[in-house]
Amino acid sequence: MCVKFCFLLGKSAAETVLMLQETFKEEALIRTQVFEWYSRFKGGEMSCEDQPRSGRPSTCRNDENLVKVRNAINADRRRTIDEVSEITGLSWSSYQRMLTEDLNMKIVSAKFVPRLLTEDKKNHSFECLLRFKGTSWKQPIDSF
Repeated sequence: MCVKFCFLLGKSAAETVLMLQETFKEEALIRTQVFEWYSRFKGGEMSCEDQPRSGRPSTCRNDENLVKVRNAINADRRRTIDEVSEITGLSWSSYQRMLTEDLNMKIVSAKFVPRLLTEDKKNHSFECLLRFKGTSWKQPIDSF
């Protein structure tokens, strides 16, 4: 929109590049992009919207595949994206987008869980672990 504004003010493409660099610093459009927009505007195309692209739309994000993904996750939540994408036959990126955008799920790593526990919870977890291993020996959690 800034490029279009400068074009309508009658600024040259080179002046626009300098103004954008002064205003936006490292986030400014590069010179070739500014000149490309100027050529579009000079050709009469004043829309700043993206042009339609060729190719067919993705067909993998449908209700049937969402059910497959949901069932695969509910069957075993420890599966990786690679494993489930292989099971469902979907690409890795499609599966990941379905998880995050359609099913509103996040990937949580188990190694971060102990940092979120209080000291009481850590001690309780440690005691459960010892009971599970068949011992009644108690040791402070700090000796890990």
